[in-house]
Amino acid sequence: MGSGGLELPPGDDGHQETSTDVPPGAVSLARPMSAGAIGPELDWDGGAWHEVRTRAQRAGRAYIWLNLVEQRLRAVVGAVLRPIYEPVHGDDWVVAAAGPAGQEWVQRAVAVREVSRRKGYLLDPADDNVLSFLTLPQLRELMVQHWPCFEPYVDERRDVELALDELEVTRNVVSRNRALSEAVLNQAERASARLLEVLGAGGDVPSSRRLPVDAVEDLVGDRYADVVAVHSDRVRLLRQFPAEDLFGGARRVDALGIGLNLLVQNFSGRRLLRMAEAGGRVRLLFLNPASSAIKRRERELGIKRGELSRAVEMNILHMRRVRARLRDPGAFEIQVFDETPRFTAYLVDGDGADGIAVVQSYLRRTRGMEAPVLVLRNGRGGGRVVKADEVDEGGLFPTYREEFELMWADSRPVS
Repeated sequence: MGSGGLELPPGDDGHQETSTDVPPGAVSLARPMSAGAIGPELDWDGGAWHEVRTRAQRAGRAYIWLNLVEQRLRAVVGAVLRPIYEPVHGDDWVVAAAGPAGQEWVQRAVAVREVSRRKGYLLDPADDNVLSFLTLPQLRELMVQHWPCFEPYVDERRDVELALDELEVTRNVVSRNRALSEAVLNQAERASARLLEVLGAGGDVPSSRRLPVDAVEDLVGDRYADVVAVHSDRVRLLRQFPAEDLFGGARRVDALGIGLNLLVQNFSGRRLLRMAEAGGRVRLLFLNPASSAIKRRERELGIKRGELSRAVEMNILHMRRVRARLRDPGAFEIQVFDETPRFTAYLVDGDGADGIAVVQSYLRRTRGMEAPVLVLRNGRGGGRVVKADEVDEGGLFPTYREEFELMWADSRPVS
């Protein structure tokens, strides 16, 4: 065959021109068939499944943020422009608001709405309007065209446009089911949270930092009560869920344990001080460094006598110095208990539906840094609908919150 012809793949092992060389960057679309196979190998191995699960989880999280932003922007556009155009144009007020500049995309939205009507895709009567069929870029276009109408309600047009620019990359990737990198996902979460705040979504704007809910958790989370993450040790926890993400922006922190190293050694006292001064509340419950329980713990771990006790004393002294700088020391309470420690728990905003808890059990021969970690989300177990023949077992979060309150009531304050 000439040099411009099609190059055939190599033949069997007996062919003298057989080559196993693969050009750099080439991707194999089909694996070699094993002996006795009747067709191509279609199974995914563990690595392939891990990859697709990661893709699905990231896309699910991104989709939820994009959905929240689109719903909020749709509500804002409707609230501002409907009273202006509807009295004159009736149900066609969106078409009128789009004007000649938006004639093409608004007519496309009208056509999609009619198809959805005929095929029965409109499951909610509230969605039977043109506004519900506008995409995020089209909603943005309406806002930009009529910016003087929105200016009294939105402080900075530039903030809105920059956030929407950042989200457009994510929207494009998710809509085409392509791979979404963790960096782009994080950027989209930050942009979404910022945009929801700018658009005046109220006090329930979800945090883009503290363990955002993803689609996988929302679908199967009830299988595991309110446990949303498990880590083999605290190092792996902090690698995926830094202390800044856990405690930053918290309104309330209740912590119970021996030395509370996760908080004391990984989150600055200056940040705790600002939290308390901003109206937050901190309650820290340490194991009494002078108790017999701490001496037993030292023997369990096989460490020198007094070593653990001195470490706990240092942590308490550090927290006392933070408390001493407060105008209202009552917002920052420190107490000690004398009982055998059974677990350490950090309850962040534990009085709210968005609370997070980090819990570790104390194992006989294992230091706290090395013990398995559970991450709980308040309300995960109670958020789903319970069937008539089913008992709602709730979650673990209330159990640890109740245990903290009982321990707190039986403990003694540190002066």
